Amino acid sequence: MDSHFTKKTTEPFTEMEIAGGKNLFKNRFLKKLEKKIKEEYYDLRAYLHILLKSELTIEPYSFEKFGPLIIFDVPDGYVEIERHWVNEPYVYISILFHEINREYLYYVVEPKLSQYELMVLETVYENILDTLKIYETSEESKVNILEKKILELIDGYSIEIDGAALHKIMYYIKRDYIGYEKIDGLIKDPDIEDISCDGEGIPIFVYHRKYQNIKTNLSFSAEILDSFVVKLSQRSGKHISIGEPIVNSTLPDGSRLNVSLGKEITFRGSSFTIRKFQQHAFTPVDLIKNGTYSVEMLAYLWLAVENGKSMIFAGATAAGKTSALNAISLFIPPLAKIVSIEDTHELKLHHSNWIGNVTRESFIQNPNVKDIDMYELLRQALRQRPEYIIVGEIRGKEGITLFQSMNTGHTTYSTMHAETINTVLSRLEGEPINVPRVMIQALDILCIQKLIHLDSKRVRRLDMMIEIVGIDPHTQDLRFNDIFSWDPRHDSFNRKGKSYVLESIMKKRVWSEKELESELAKRKEILNYMVHEEMDEYSIASFIQGYYVDPNKIMGMVRKEYESTP
Repeated sequence: MDSHFTKKTTEPFTEMEIAGGKNLFKNRFLKKLEKKIKEEYYDLRAYLHILLKSELTIEPYSFEKFGPLIIFDVPDGYVEIERHWVNEPYVYISILFHEINREYLYYVVEPKLSQYELMVLETVYENILDTLKIYETSEESKVNILEKKILELIDGYSIEIDGAALHKIMYYIKRDYIGYEKIDGLIKDPDIEDISCDGEGIPIFVYHRKYQNIKTNLSFSAEILDSFVVKLSQRSGKHISIGEPIVNSTLPDGSRLNVSLGKEITFRGSSFTIRKFQQHAFTPVDLIKNGTYSVEMLAYLWLAVENGKSMIFAGATAAGKTSALNAISLFIPPLAKIVSIEDTHELKLHHSNWIGNVTRESFIQNPNVKDIDMYELLRQALRQRPEYIIVGEIRGKEGITLFQSMNTGHTTYSTMHAETINTVLSRLEGEPINVPRVMIQALDILCIQKLIHLDSKRVRRLDMMIEIVGIDPHTQDLRFNDIFSWDPRHDSFNRKGKSYVLESIMKKRVWSEKELESELAKRKEILNYMVHEEMDEYSIASFIQGYYVDPNKIMGMVRKEYESTP
């Protein structure tokens, strides 16, 4: 009870005390009345809302109705080389060139907000989380739920807002809650391979298929960058902290992610690198079109894969090893049992009898919870009776197990970081892989790829394809047969001498030399046909599998097409 109504003595209340009590009661009454009126007002407003069905809606965007959402002026000193949409009508990319500095700039162009639109956006940002409920996501998509809640919030503010402004606000909230905030445009650009943030206040760099390494107009402040790095880690299903400041993982779309938090490891602040996952896996057609392999080489590899020859793709970073491995895997017979093992999920196979495995790092230090590494997964794979084993990359003790499986008759494919044959042997025989030389001779084919500069462009080429013939009994050195090599002067491939792999296949299949050449010729025809028809990965997979089921039918289709071509 308030002091106005209690007295420690038996003295009567004074007139001033009585007046004060009356004023206090009056003030409390007025506040309750005001609260009641507000509650009834909002209840009435909500009732009228339902009765009149005057909910705020957003019309589909049209240029004629709303006009352009983006207005962009090229910065002084730059000229625009090209532009393309990545999220029409909200985001496009402008490639700029500075004529004095002679450098390109990758400019992400987004809608600009007025002061009023920015105020509405910030208000919605503050309130949107309070309106979202977890259970709602099970019935509707996140985009639909978010859009509905945004409209409800803005409608509740009882403010005037035009359609163009509503579209802008919708874009930014969806971008930040569902997308990847300010780098969302980079993620959506199919021409970008890598995204690199080197620290706070430093421009983000990208690796562009046409312009190579190029600076962008985007950067992060320290506080926002730390928060964004945590968000990326959480989105990849990992935890990052000052105690564990490094995370290597995979984003939901399959892109590789490497992040570091704060200045514990990287003194320029938090950093991240995203190696984008290609939505469509590389195919033999892509390798031919890009000039990475020739048709003759792929026909040779097709026969090798079909007949269970093991191979390794070696090269430096970004030499296209995994892309080539993924393309060659399309030659695996359709019903063969395949087990793949990777650190980060990159392989995309089109076979139904395929078990895909990915390593796992434990989140807690507990003796009962252990990491599942490539070595453990490979040991498990050998118990599953696979016909083909694909290991994403050889780095450690899984290498010896892989070569043991080769020596016991399994067909295996893998990649490794090494630019020459001597480097390959050195890595295989040295720590921590430790493969005995006698086991290495079980490997049939070694493909060494390079990322090179050609006519001011960076391109990928197979540098040499080598067959492992055996071990010299006198010197104990491995014997090699250099079957294909790249000629840098003419940007072409040369075949050298006979192939021991093809000779082995010929004996296994009981073919004559004429029959072997006929099989190679058929596969060349099919590959040329797929290039001519510009087939995508699904059509290519279906076509190759069709050849295994009914080769005469497929060859009939190919030759009929060529006969009808003038």
